[in-house]
Amino acid sequence: MHMSDALVSPAVGGALWAASAGLIAVSARKVNGELDEKKVPLMGVAGAFIFAAQMINFSIPGTGSSGHLGGGMILAVLLGPWAAMITIASVLVIQALFFADGGLLALGCNIFNLGFFPAFVAYPFIYKPLAGNSGSRGRIIAASVLSSIVALQAGAFAVVVQTVFSGISSLPFGTFSLVMQPIHLAIGLVEGIVTAAVVVFVARARPDIVAPAAGEQKGNGWSIQRIVLALVVVAAVIGGALSWFASADPDGLEWAIAKTTGREEVHPESPSPVYGVLESLQEKLAFLPGYGFRQSGAEESGPAEESWPAVDPGASVAGIIGAALTLLLALAAGIIFHRKSANRSA
Repeated sequence: MHMSDALVSPAVGGALWAASAGLIAVSARKVNGELDEKKVPLMGVAGAFIFAAQMINFSIPGTGSSGHLGGGMILAVLLGPWAAMITIASVLVIQALFFADGGLLALGCNIFNLGFFPAFVAYPFIYKPLAGNSGSRGRIIAASVLSSIVALQAGAFAVVVQTVFSGISSLPFGTFSLVMQPIHLAIGLVEGIVTAAVVVFVARARPDIVAPAAGEQKGNGWSIQRIVLALVVVAAVIGGALSWFASADPDGLEWAIAKTTGREEVHPESPSPVYGVLESLQEKLAFLPGYGFRQSGAEESGPAEESWPAVDPGASVAGIIGAALTLLLALAAGIIFHRKSANRSA
């Protein structure tokens, strides 16, 4: 559900940049005073895990479409909404700058759609009331699935609204939304199952991470360091190996655009010079565009995301490097804000 610049006008893109920057600034202040010390390393490794997981597009049977994990709900449950917002922003910034996944003008939209709805809507109003503080596996599973579906449905609808308000491509509101919502309902169900699996695993290992009020529960005795190591290993396996086998089908947004317009790509009908400037900048920064090695000459055949091979060694390199960069960026944010909080308390 990463929007490209071709869907977003400079006005809408700029407005969502401002909105997302404001959310990140507020989140930074909240994390500054509220971040639990044990969650500082989790910010980095959870971000790396989500980066790697987003590389795995899974096919939606009978549709010709695919989806990938958004990850916002996992981050919100493990880290809390404020740290989750900063971490998902770290993931999306690394993806846009160095892998050309999502446009630079649309980056604010992508951060808002994948961060705001899970962290500040689905988590406080759906997940927390349903899951409670008991650590019950059944309640965690129900809360994870339902909140993930709601968050992704809201994010998909926001994509439609932002695209239509931009008014730069022929995507009618009614048709586009009627195609976007059902396909993202299917993707949201898969995301909910994955979210439930991750949260249940962490809850069994350390209940206090998922439900702070359950601090007296010992779980299975795993230390924070062991959980961090487990997530690092999983991220490395996903990014370094499983990413080879991601579905080549168009993702839910691309599929919905094709179903709505009959074309695989859309282009701004009245392009502004800003598109060319940002495209040129992204081309210079993205050293592994489309999560693979650059093609040259006769090998080039359209956008990188449409020419991914089923098994691409470049995907392993992109998965490992991208996960490492995300880990460093999110971890650095956690350390900086935690130190500010500690210094202020002292």
